[in-house]
Amino acid sequence: MRKMEYSVNINNTDLILKVGDITEEDTDAIVNAANSSCMGGGGVDGAIHSKGGKAILEECKKIRETIYPDGLPTGEAVITTGGNLKAKYVIHTVGPICRGKFDDTKKQLLKNSYWNSLKLAKEKGIKTISFPSISTGAYGCPIKESSKIAIKTAIDFIKKENHLKEIRFVLFTNDIYETYLNSLKEVIDEL
Repeated sequence: MRKMEYSVNINNTDLILKVGDITEEDTDAIVNAANSSCMGGGGVDGAIHSKGGKAILEECKKIRETIYPDGLPTGEAVITTGGNLKAKYVIHTVGPICRGKFDDTKKQLLKNSYWNSLKLAKEKGIKTISFPSISTGAYGCPIKESSKIAIKTAIDFIKKENHLKEIRFVLFTNDIYETYLNSLKEVIDEL
C-alpha cells in the first residue's frame, strides 16, 4: 500500500496533505473541528477530547466561563493544552453547519475558521500545525468546495504572514485526500 502524502513548499512553509489520524500528529498544535460548546462531541472533536484527556476539557470549561459563556462563535478560535496528545496545543474552532446550504456566508465562516486558527498559532509562536477537514463530516459542507477554501486560505496566510514552518492537512480517508490533492493543484494553477 502506497503512502498517501503530498508536500509543496510555499514561501519557506511546507504545505502537506496526508491520510492519517490527527490525534497522532506531532506538530506543535492540532486543530479541533469543535462544536460551540467546546466540551467534546463526535468525530474529530470527540477523538481529540478522548485521547487528550481531562486537561483539555478543564481549559475549555474555563474559556466558556470567562471568554465565551454562550459558546465559541462559528469561525472563531481558542487554544488549550494538548493534554496527553503528542501536540503541545489544541486550537479549537467551530466551522459552519451546511447540510445542503453552502452560501457565501458559510464559505466566509469556513475561511475564518482556518484563518483565525492560523492567526492564533502565529500569536502563540507555533511553527507547525495540523488541520482536519473542518465542517465536511457531520456538519455537511461539500468536500470539494471546502477543500479549496481550506487550501486557498492556508496559502493566502503563508503569503501574508510567512512564519509557519509547516501546515498539514491530516485527512481521514483516501477519498478526502484525493479531493484535497486535486484542490491543491487547482489552487496552485490559479496563482
